[in-house]
Amino acid sequence: MKIKPIIGLVMKSLEAEFFQEMKKGALAFAELENSFDLITLGTSTQTEIELQIELVNKLILDKVDAIVLVPIDSKALVPVTVKAIQAGIKVINIDIRLDEELLHQQGVELTYVGPDNKTASTQVGNVLAENLGRHAKVILIEGLRVAENAQQRKAGLMESVAAYGLDVVASEAADWETGKAEQVFEALYAQHPDVEGVMCCNDAMALGVLRVLERNAKAGIIPVVGFDNNASVQPYLKSGAMLATIDAFGSQMAVQGIGFALKVLNGMENKGSYATDFNLVQLAG
Repeated sequence: MKIKPIIGLVMKSLEAEFFQEMKKGALAFAELENSFDLITLGTSTQTEIELQIELVNKLILDKVDAIVLVPIDSKALVPVTVKAIQAGIKVINIDIRLDEELLHQQGVELTYVGPDNKTASTQVGNVLAENLGRHAKVILIEGLRVAENAQQRKAGLMESVAAYGLDVVASEAADWETGKAEQVFEALYAQHPDVEGVMCCNDAMALGVLRVLERNAKAGIIPVVGFDNNASVQPYLKSGAMLATIDAFGSQMAVQGIGFALKVLNGMENKGSYATDFNLVQLAG
């Protein structure tokens, strides 16, 4: 008989600051509570869908009691999630929502814990729009398009674009990664040197954009907004090169997900959507 339940936390890239903080928060909570054993797993990049599926399969084979999952791909992770549930494992979905239609088709309902990405992105987009004024030319750097939060963040930013009459001269995905965003934006900047602002769907990509702007002596002249409030962008927020970001409190999101996993293991019905906090961060000025 197990003395403590075993919970697996499956994240995306553990190279990313956001998920490093999520892992730290989860481990600290596990140590403090001392009522369950925690296994933390993650990929090396933000796009390793097959590896993430393998990680979930490993937890199924290990017969864990619950899995708290941040899916890379909202659709591709559904089958293995259903497999885990059929194996008697309780699954809590956090941060990036699994495709609800696909889950419904499989007769599966589960708890989702995460922020309102669309509303949060509109807030940060509005900061840039108000700074630039109507009809300003902007570039949008998207996250991984198969992820629900990437879709929601783009939708939120596009609400700002529509409300303030901005001109989106380009919108391309950089899959949440700094290096890819640097490459993507370098090419876009060469095509649109008159761009006046950049909207990024996370801070890791904003960092890549800021590197390009620095090389072109445009940091602080062409403002940038992001999402996540990573430590690496704090100097840019303080200097004003980055106008704003969103703190989605990733470490606490994992804690809340684990908390729901424990409640479900104790008999609570596994269903419902629970919004986590977010905060608009502006340090410039």
